Amino acid sequence: MASQWQNELADAVSDPAELLRLLELDTSLLEPARAASREFPLRVPRSFVARMRKRDPFDPLLRQVLPLGTELEPQPGFIHDAVGDMPSRAAPGVLHKYHGRVLLIATGACAVNCRYCFRRHFPYAEESARTAGWQPALQYIRSDAGISEVILSGGDPLSLSDRILADLVSRLQEIPQLRTLRIHTRQPIVLPARVDAELLSWLRNCRLRKVVVVHVNHAHELNAEVIEALAKLHGAGATLFNQSVLLRGVNDSAEVLAELSQQLFTARVIPYYLHMLDRVRGAAHFDVPDSQAREIVRGLRARLPGYLVPRLVREVPGAPAKMPVTAF
Repeated sequence: MASQWQNELADAVSDPAELLRLLELDTSLLEPARAASREFPLRVPRSFVARMRKRDPFDPLLRQVLPLGTELEPQPGFIHDAVGDMPSRAAPGVLHKYHGRVLLIATGACAVNCRYCFRRHFPYAEESARTAGWQPALQYIRSDAGISEVILSGGDPLSLSDRILADLVSRLQEIPQLRTLRIHTRQPIVLPARVDAELLSWLRNCRLRKVVVVHVNHAHELNAEVIEALAKLHGAGATLFNQSVLLRGVNDSAEVLAELSQQLFTARVIPYYLHMLDRVRGAAHFDVPDSQAREIVRGLRARLPGYLVPRLVREVPGAPAKMPVTAF
């Protein structure tokens, strides 16, 4: 029998007409949304839609998920593989970009399709570690004694069932050099019911150090259910970090980001990275110039203690780490 979160996931809004109806938005948005969703489908849980303001096409949560006609207009410098994923493939579903850690593409499924997603064009059907039965990925990790951390990503790894995840993690725990399991996920934010007893059980019993990196861009995403889910993850022994993406029309101000950092810290989450937009095709309308980004971070430093100011970074294909965008 399906769990609550699986039922909610199956019932996610996928029709632009329904999203506009639920939020009482102008129907002139419908045809562009349908056209854009044919290239990259709309998908958003109803619990996330419920946090959006009705009759407001500029709501910061809506802007993250509403397909727009501008996504179909090619823009110079915006490409399919914006972060150089494909050249870094080391085994089926394994990306090895940085020393000491590898990223495991566990699934292509997500609870929400963010319109700025840097993997919106990623060939998940060919490049998921699960499709290959995990074994080639596990063998690659085992063969490199320098790998001490595995990052579960996707897609969203928490889209997989707890049975599948518990089995994968048990196999990872058998690799002696591994010390840290990192999970990159948006599900506790957009679908807090995902943090249930089964998830917490295998997470709590994992011998590896546990890091959960969530993805929140605006304080309006943090309601009581999300805060409770984050507290449960913290109680299961996970260290919680947040990564945001700097998005025009969503969070491109020091005031908005300062409020986000403060609310995250109250919810036991450390503000970690503020990413410059990955220049993926279809996301140019979210782009914020470097000069404005630096000014925003200067504003954050004037408002917040240093431990609440996320690092402004950009992913550069081929670089040995995320590259800082300095704001002095």
